[in-house]
Amino acid sequence: MSSIALILESCLKRTNSFTRFLIVGIINTMTGLSTMFFLLNAAELSYWLSTFLGNSVGAIVSYSLNRTFTFHSKATLKKSVPRFITVILFCYFFSYAVSDMAASMIKDQFPLKMVTAENLAVLVGTAIYMIMNYCGQKLYVFNK
Repeated sequence: MSSIALILESCLKRTNSFTRFLIVGIINTMTGLSTMFFLLNAAELSYWLSTFLGNSVGAIVSYSLNRTFTFHSKATLKKSVPRFITVILFCYFFSYAVSDMAASMIKDQFPLKMVTAENLAVLVGTAIYMIMNYCGQKLYVFNK
């Protein structure tokens, strides 16, 4: 077997949930971000509606892949779906509210010509959201 295959096999072992979470995170983040930026810039929807709908699309992908691939969870849908929704909503409102305020302050102090405050807020919010989401899913949603 090639060394790349061995590295991938090692990284994807059942015991390495963080690596699998990152892979799933890349997939659902790209899906969610693409949706957010399309809705914000092409469809010209509001910041909050764009980020909410984009996160909703990403959340559906995230739940499906994290339940089966990342955490190999045996938690019932009845138990895990409400917990997942709770974690997602908490992470969403916290991370995007904080990033919206931070981006506005940054934009006021250091005017950026290449990036709008809203686009900066989406990127910062996504980073905060990802870290909080992993902790919430691992410790609360898919802990069994």
